[in-house]
Amino acid sequence: MSVYFIAQININNNNIYQQYINSAGEVFSKYKGSYLAVDDSPVCLEGFWDEGRIVLIEFPSKKDFNDWYYSAEYQEILNYWFKGAICNTILITGK
Repeated sequence: MSVYFIAQININNNNIYQQYINSAGEVFSKYKGSYLAVDDSPVCLEGFWDEGRIVLIEFPSKKDFNDWYYSAEYQEILNYWFKGAICNTILITGK
C-alpha cells in the first residue's frame, strides 16, 4: 500500500536549502520515491495554512519510506533541510 510524505516548508536560507535540493532527487529515486507535487503557492480553501512550499512524495510502501527516511544518504542531507527551512511533515497511508 502506498504512503505519502507531505511537507510544508518555509525556506529561511535559500543557499543552504538549495544544497538539500541538489541531492534530494537522487536519494528519493534510489528509494522508489516519486514527487507528485511541489507547489510554492498552494491555495488555502478553508481554515489557515502557513505560506510556503508544499511537497507531496509517494512511496510504494511504508518499508520503502522507512528505507529512504532512515538511510545514511538521506540523514546526511537532512541537516541542510533543517538549517535552511522550517518544515512540518506528515506521513499518510493511501487506500
